[in-house]
Amino acid sequence: MTTPFPKATIEGYPRVGANRELKRALESYWAGRIDAATFESAAHALRLETYARLKELGLSEDYAIPADVAYYDQVLETALTIGALGGESLDDEFRLARGTAQAAPLEMTKWFDTNYHYIVPEIADEQGFSPRPQRVIKLVDEARAAGHTVRPYLVGPVTLLALSKPAEAAQRQPLERLDEAVDSYIAVLAELHAQGVEWVQLAEPALVADLIVASDAELAEALRRAYGRILAAEQRPQVYLTTPYGALRQGLDVIDELRPEAVQVDLSVGTLNQEPGYLERVAELHTHLVAGLVDGRNVWAANLRDLRSKLEKLPAGTSVTTSVSLQHVPHTVEVETSLPVDVASWFSFANEKVQEVVALAAGPLESAAAYAKADRAVRTRAESARTHDRAVQERTAALPGGQVARTPEFAQRKEIQKDLGLPLLPTTTIGSFPQTKEIRAARAAHRAGTLDDAAYTQALRAEVASVIDLQERLGLDVLVHGEPERNDMVQYFAELLEGFVTTENGWVQSYGSRCTRPPIVVGDISRPAAMTVEWAEYAQSLSSKQVKGMLTGPVTILAWSFVRDDVPQSVSADQLGVALADEVRDLEEAGIDIIQIDEPALRELLPLREEDRKDYLDWAVRSFRLVALEAKPSTQIHTHLCYSEFGQIIEAVAALDADVTSIEAARSRMELLEDIDEKFHSEIGPGIYDIHSPRIPEVAEIAELIRAALKHVPAERLWVNPDCGLKTRGYAETESSLRNMVIAREEVLASLKVNAPA
Repeated sequence: MTTPFPKATIEGYPRVGANRELKRALESYWAGRIDAATFESAAHALRLETYARLKELGLSEDYAIPADVAYYDQVLETALTIGALGGESLDDEFRLARGTAQAAPLEMTKWFDTNYHYIVPEIADEQGFSPRPQRVIKLVDEARAAGHTVRPYLVGPVTLLALSKPAEAAQRQPLERLDEAVDSYIAVLAELHAQGVEWVQLAEPALVADLIVASDAELAEALRRAYGRILAAEQRPQVYLTTPYGALRQGLDVIDELRPEAVQVDLSVGTLNQEPGYLERVAELHTHLVAGLVDGRNVWAANLRDLRSKLEKLPAGTSVTTSVSLQHVPHTVEVETSLPVDVASWFSFANEKVQEVVALAAGPLESAAAYAKADRAVRTRAESARTHDRAVQERTAALPGGQVARTPEFAQRKEIQKDLGLPLLPTTTIGSFPQTKEIRAARAAHRAGTLDDAAYTQALRAEVASVIDLQERLGLDVLVHGEPERNDMVQYFAELLEGFVTTENGWVQSYGSRCTRPPIVVGDISRPAAMTVEWAEYAQSLSSKQVKGMLTGPVTILAWSFVRDDVPQSVSADQLGVALADEVRDLEEAGIDIIQIDEPALRELLPLREEDRKDYLDWAVRSFRLVALEAKPSTQIHTHLCYSEFGQIIEAVAALDADVTSIEAARSRMELLEDIDEKFHSEIGPGIYDIHSPRIPEVAEIAELIRAALKHVPAERLWVNPDCGLKTRGYAETESSLRNMVIAREEVLASLKVNAPA
């Protein structure tokens, strides 16, 4: 008899481990401290530990636990499984993700509107699709051996191809090769069926977004073509088709026509607010419905009674799941011993969300304790004095409405800023320098109380002095202090601002082995005291060259935090805008003439549907402008953006009205500069080498990219800098890469002078 779909499940679970076991194993393998067998053993143990934990939390039915396993990224893993990319071994996978000394890595960009980064498959016309089902079969076999019946996970064919790119510009768009890809999926599913697998998860989040490569109607037609064939195949498991991150439109009708055995829909509060009537539409589906009621993207405890009322409007027998994979939240609140007692009960991380799913699926009578706990969380949060600050609300209420603008305009500021004395093609870095093990040890000792404030400050000052000296020796033009005092570019500010709480162990995967601890916005935001002035002022005292003040912008602080769900994000953005404006004023008074306001996440929060984007971009641009609104014309305001498709928001990037914009461009080989037109007036620093790969770029390679940039940006507007901050790199590779960057700039400058007209 065919196994029915479980009553309670989740879309995915954090992959790095509660203690970041996968991160440590990856980095040990990459560093050569362990071999492949030891790495595989560590990853195997983590998977089995995860399955056991999820079963203990209540996902005890067969196929309730997803095997959403990836060493680096789920898109890359799926592309390898269906043979869209060449490569068989572990090292092949990491070569594609990270590059080598001989080969650049694949491009990396944001996964929908989240802070997760995926690897963009580059599919060559000559690349055949050769199925490699053993990649998922081994997961099934190891789970069975340990007593678990897990559900294999693959990114679906429509999403995989829609998010891929051709290996060469003149080659076919991957979505044009849908039939070939589907052949490979059918072969993989047939092998799973032969191994006795009864359910497989195919994730199709592309169906809820307006993409550049295809319209909603075109994606719906691709869905019909792909799943018409997949579902018609005789030798296959039952298909669980998932549509996280938003609401289906034309795709919903196609799914109802095709009728896969089960379909997941995102019914989180955010999705239902953006798509009125969606709950009623999905209730009409003629297939087994799996309701994504528990919000997998935020950390607030669920209002179980409200979610139960929604569940009761859906067909009897509807299963319960999360709106998206729980990879976007930390593991558990239980280990957070330093959260304020009155606040901790408001939160629900991955394990707690699993329990919420199980409670909803069981019903209020069977889960009375869970409902009582949820009631307390909702009540105490609503009654708390932490959430509102009248002074902050009055200050932002007094701000002018609509868009704000810095004066004078850029053209006049550019003339004034010539007094900074910067050369043609000025070189700089994005901000952070490598965080050494000594600095991390000093921070840990200071946090533990075994290193006093004076000794900790001295250690940080010594590192700043070393960073300034290194940059001067390399010949960089605009320097940075290296940010040794910052554990994370967002958490650092959250710890110094009112309205946030931070976690000790709330790690969330950003990409590969890179994890962050997103702060949580619990109330109105204000700045009690200066946050960066001491370090910028000290660094500037060490050099006659300009040293940048370094701030994280309001949009990025919100994007990389868990935000409030009781006020619009635009409210928190305005509050951050005026708080950071105070910091700009203090930096200017301390003699800092160049201030960088980083907004790498500007594209990240862009709504997935076109009609929702204008409102977001309006308040996002406004909040950035608030930060620089009263800056002196002589103060050069920089911003930085990275790892997204900026063509969609290039007008908004220009509207930030920064004097200099640095932007990721190396992995995409300057493709984004094709979107730069006369509307983009600022100076621009397209990244000329990728810091997310350990490889050291050659001088010739960097010079080639600078020349490529000069085809789109005139020399008097072009800066030379890496793609992003250098925090995750080592000093040896950093010094070599930056030295090559400076030499390449000099070579290009020399050629410009030689070829200049008399």
